[in-house]
Formats: sequence, structure tokens, C-alpha cells
Amino acid sequence: MSALAWALIVTPLGAGALLGLTGHRFERRVPGLGVAAAVVTLGLAVVAAVMRPEASSPLFAGIRAGLEVDGLSAVLVVTVAAVTLAVLAFSAGELGRGGNGGRFFGLMLVFAGAMLVTVTATTLPLLLMGWEVMGAASWALIGFWWHEPARVRAADTAFLTTRTADLGLYLAAGAALAGGVGSLSLDALPGAASPWLHLVGAGVVLAALGKSAQLPFSFWLSRAMEGPSPVSALLHSATMVAAGAYLLLRLEPLLVATGWAGPFVAWAGAITALALGLVAVAQSDLKQLLAASTAAQIGFMVLAAGSGAVVGGALHLVAHAATKAGLFLAAGAWLTALGTKQLPALRGAARTYPVVGAAFTAGALALAGLPPLSLWVTKDEVLAAAIERGPGLYAIGLVAAAVSALYSVKALWYVWRALPANASDAYDREKQGTRRISPAMAPPLLVLSFAAATLGVFGLPGPSAWLRAAAGGADEPAPRLWEPALSAGVALAAAGLAWWRGDRAVPVPAGSRRWLGLEQAAYALVARPVTALARLLAVFDDRVVDGAVRQVARGGVAAARLARRADDGGIDAAVRAVAIAARRLGRRARRPQTGLLHQYYAQVAIGFAVLLLLVLVLR
Repeated sequence: MSALAWALIVTPLGAGALLGLTGHRFERRVPGLGVAAAVVTLGLAVVAAVMRPEASSPLFAGIRAGLEVDGLSAVLVVTVAAVTLAVLAFSAGELGRGGNGGRFFGLMLVFAGAMLVTVTATTLPLLLMGWEVMGAASWALIGFWWHEPARVRAADTAFLTTRTADLGLYLAAGAALAGGVGSLSLDALPGAASPWLHLVGAGVVLAALGKSAQLPFSFWLSRAMEGPSPVSALLHSATMVAAGAYLLLRLEPLLVATGWAGPFVAWAGAITALALGLVAVAQSDLKQLLAASTAAQIGFMVLAAGSGAVVGGALHLVAHAATKAGLFLAAGAWLTALGTKQLPALRGAARTYPVVGAAFTAGALALAGLPPLSLWVTKDEVLAAAIERGPGLYAIGLVAAAVSALYSVKALWYVWRALPANASDAYDREKQGTRRISPAMAPPLLVLSFAAATLGVFGLPGPSAWLRAAAGGADEPAPRLWEPALSAGVALAAAGLAWWRGDRAVPVPAGSRRWLGLEQAAYALVARPVTALARLLAVFDDRVVDGAVRQVARGGVAAARLARRADDGGIDAAVRAVAIAARRLGRRARRPQTGLLHQYYAQVAIGFAVLLLLVLVLR
């Protein structure tokens, strides 16, 4: 059983590393090999979800590297593996035999493998390893077209923002050790001693909100849109952005133990769901609209974690993964064919490419929360827990659900609107499109759209009860009959308003188009002060520290010169004087050495007389 757990994470990581390092040697086979590795990973994930393996090995003194597939992670490993397979299959049709496929498919597999480590880890150090590899892979994938400086800057912004929040996990690990959790087991974190328990909770919340692009970190998700569309599809659905929500769902007992973290997380998720939903409504770029909607939908999962709806949050995560992956892949297909992602230029795209249009429609209607599609069901699972925490949370969540219908139907209105008379002019605004979509892109899109439409069945009373029992969430509140009816009515009314308004903008707060000015605020409040402080420290280092070092060096040189003079004029002179004196004494000592015996007797007699005289005098 332990071998199965290790194989589940080693397969994508090993295959990804191999393709990334050696894929350039067999570029034509890379897409097929990447898809094959994803198929094997999905097979292992399904088996692991059934068999529930666990594994452990020593890592540090008293700390082990543990893996386990339990009720929650079983759902996630299958979701991650399935979405990865769909995205890579689509990428094989989009990239074909070129475009540095070895690096792309290798990084995508490493990215997915790191997420599998994150969702199966049972100890904080191993989770941190997966967390960090995932962040590094996302940076490389967002900046995949590294020869374009704008894309590299976008990757840097996304990486630095999430990296700043990731420091929270290091804070949590240190606080857990100080609080007596020497094993750093995730299940043991709620048992940390106070006040360290609150630092553990704060660190986990900070890292999760940053990774999942919740307020105030949401802006990095906008910058991540500079990467290839398959990267966006994987990043926004089953990896990276979902990792923070998963961590909060996994550590829901920790949120409860702190007392404050649960309500804080719930309100953060609800406010993000509403605010970023309004940002999505204001967008005219399809990928930016989908990016803002991701932050908003992740907000529902964060709301679920703060409200104690672990099963409801997991269901919403799975349904959203299928929905958002399909939507991003459809947007990528249109970008490939038409060379644009601007909504006004995409008018009639669904009519021109009906297969992509049908897949996009299914995903958009699910994202809108319209009955009987998946996100309508899963969103009510979350709202049922929110209303138990307070009517305010429920009200904000319900309004956010209505806003979901606004931005989803807005996108649908554009892509299904009848072709304008100057259709060619509308499509020729950006001329890099190929005007065709590879047939290989269709199967992943159709599978994902089918999943987006049908996964809500797990939220129905029978399957939901079974799933709650399997995941250990049998005590979570279930939606009452009036709640789905109310949310359906609100979603339908908002969808009707969006369709009626069409290209006439729905009023939204100023600054929504620019993502509420979050990036500018981050630069003004964090980046610029830190840069200014760094410059001041550099000046201090150059003028004070380096100046002091230079003065010490100059003093040392001066002292060395004085020492040299003392050595040359004093010590060396004294040594030479002693040598000269010894030489002179030696010359004088040689004079009595004549070789004549009578002179030796005379010298002995004189010496004896001198000694006798000394004896007489001293007496």
C-alpha cells in the first residue's frame, strides 16, 4: 500500500523531470509521452482513492514525511489527475510537435505532481515541499514565453506575491514546534499550546489566502493570465489556486481551535466572492473575466472552510475545477483560432466554432449557478453552512452567487451574439490567429463540459449523504428546501438581467476593471517602501559600513607600514648589529689560534693567574 502512495506522486514528478530535461531529444513524441504519464497518474489516483494507501519515512529527527489518501484527499487526487489529463490532451492538440514541448509538458506534470504531494501530505514539512515546488513551477509556466519581458514580469509578480504569503507556513511550522507539536503532523496542529496555536493559525491562513488569490492578494491572478491558456486552465482549476482552499478545508479543526480563524476566514471568503465577482463583471478581456471569477469562486470554498462545510467546500472545488478548466481551454481554443481574447472581438465565436461554443456554454451556465448544473448544487451546500454562522454571511454569499450569473452570462452574450456586418473587421483586430481549431482539442472540452454539468449530482440528498459519511462530514448542515429554490431564482433573475443588458455595462464600483487597484496598492504600500528602504540601506552600506571597512583597511595598511619601518630600522638593524659584533668577536677569537704550543701554555698561565686574582679579590 505504501508503494502505491509513493508511486502516485513519483510518477508525475519523475515523468515531468525526465521530459523537461531530455524532451528536446525526442520533441515529436513529447505530447504523447506527457499524455501517457497523465493517464498512468489518473489510473493510480483512482486506485488510491479506492484503496486509501498511506506511507511514511523518516525525514528529520522526530519528524516524518507522511502521505495518506483519506476521504478528502481521495476526491482531490482524482480531480487533480483527471483535470491534468484533460489539459495535457488539449495541449497536445494545441502545441502539436513544437513549441518547446519538452519543457512545457515536463513543467505541467511537475506542477500537477506537486499538487498531489500537497493534498496527500500528512506532515507540514512534506506539504511545504509540494507547496514550494508548485510555486516555482507556476513561475516557470506563467513566464513560459521567457523572451517576452512583459510575461516574465507577470510571472515575477505572481511568484513574489504568493511567496510573501507562503512565509506564513514557515511561521506556522516554527510556532508549532515552539507549541509542543514536535512531529509537525497536520492532525496535531490544533493541539499546539497557546499562544503558539494562534500563530500557527495565522500562518496557515496567510499562506492559504495568498495561494488562493483571496483579498488582498487577488491581483496576482490577473498577472498569471500572461501564461499559455492550458497553464491558466490547470492553475485555476485543480492546482495552485485550489491549494489554499484545500489547506483551509484540511485544517478546519485548526480554524475551530483558534476561535477567531474560522469567522475571519469565512468573512474573507465571502467578501472576496462578492468583490472579485464585481471585478469579473467589469472585464472586457475573457481571460481576465475568468481569472476574477476564479478568485470569486475560490471565495466560496474559503467561506465553506470557515463555516465548517468541509464536504460542501470539497464538492464546490471539484465542480469548479471541471468547469473552469473547460472554460479556459475554450478561451484558449478561440485565442488560437481568432487571435484575440477581447469579448467584443469574440462576438459570434460560439456560432463559428459550435463544438467549442457548446462546451463553453455548458461551463458558463454551470459557473452562473443555474439549475440543475453542478455549481448551483455545490454553492447551496456552502450557503447552507454559511446561514448557520449568521445571516450576514449568507446574504453576502447569495449576492455573490447572483454576481456569478452576471459575469457568466455576459461572456455568453458576446460569444453567441449574431455576427456583426463587419465580422471580418472584428476578427482581424489581432491577426495572429490560425482560423482553425485542431480536432484533438474537442474531446477534452466535451468531457470537461459534461463533468461541469453533471458533477452536482453528488450534492443531491442521496449521494450527498453517502459522500458526507465517507468524508466524515455527516454533521454538516444540508440545504433546506427553500434555499436551492431561492438561489435558483436569484441566479435566473441575474442571468436574465445580464442577457438583457448585453454589451451595456452593468453598473459596478469604480476601479473594478483594474482589479480594485490592488496591484497599485501593493506597489505603493509594500514594493515602493521596501525598495526605498533597500536603497537607503544600500547607501548606508556603501557610505557607512563600507566606509568604516575602508577606514579599517587604511588603518591596517598604515600600521603595516609603521611595522615595516620598525622592523627595517629597529629589529633588522639590531639583528645586523648582533651579527657584526659576533663576526668581530669571531675574528678576535681566531687570533690566539696560532698552533704554537708555548703560546698555548702562556695563555693558560695568564688565564690561571686571572682566575687566581679573581678568587683573591672576591674573598
